[in-house]
Amino acid sequence: MNPKFKKAQIADLPQIWDIIQKAIQRRKADGSNQWQDGYPNPEVLQKDIEKEEGYVLMLGETIAGYCAIMINNEPAYTDIEGEWVTNKDFVVFHRVAIAEEFLGKGLAKKMMSFIEEFALANDIYSIKADTNFDNMAMMKVFEKSGYVYCGEVYFRGSPRKAYEKVLQDTL
Repeated sequence: MNPKFKKAQIADLPQIWDIIQKAIQRRKADGSNQWQDGYPNPEVLQKDIEKEEGYVLMLGETIAGYCAIMINNEPAYTDIEGEWVTNKDFVVFHRVAIAEEFLGKGLAKKMMSFIEEFALANDIYSIKADTNFDNMAMMKVFEKSGYVYCGEVYFRGSPRKAYEKVLQDTL
């Protein structure tokens, strides 16, 4: 079954929150402090959806994953300790989570491909993202997907590893 990527709807919120809650529990079980401070929460997810920035990865009728995607909208990225590869328009994504029953099936990598397609469809050739220092799974996804480590950014007082991928400019 081929995964599809589409904008999340408010009706999807209970399923999305279930996926996020399980991801929060997995991060805790892994010994991570990422997502252990009440973020993300249903209000954050609802705002993503209301602003049309929430996206779901669908396998048939089942929501298999979630992420939020924004264009040029991450104030924390202006204060990087390090240096971005580019200083042009960029797509940023946050709150990536795959449903428990679909872990280990390459869906995070598939979601990254959809994010690249989203960027290219908007004539943007840079994708920026960050993760916690102890989120080895996400760092591996970044490395396997061609992202470059650029330095540190800070969210809610905590340092995070910042990455960028420059897409092929077809002009």
